[in-house]
Amino acid sequence: MEIVILEAQMSRDADGYVGTVRFEAKGHSQPYELTLHSKSGEDWGYSLLFYGKSGVESEIMAVEERLEEDDELFDKLVGAALESMNPEPS
Repeated sequence: MEIVILEAQMSRDADGYVGTVRFEAKGHSQPYELTLHSKSGEDWGYSLLFYGKSGVESEIMAVEERLEEDDELFDKLVGAALESMNPEPS
């Protein structure tokens, strides 16, 4: 499953980290939004939704399954959100 990150952001306050990553999965009808949260920045909870409008249930279930099984993909999405906190100088 090819993932293209559209936008990512993360913020931190006294309660921990909260972020979102908007992305597309190649061949899927709608983009997705992954909401992330962590108290420590190490153990992440998340919520996966369609971004914009509803899409095909089997597609979001496939992405959900992939996120559960593919640590590298999940880490890539978390990393994109964390990088938004410290953008590289231009």
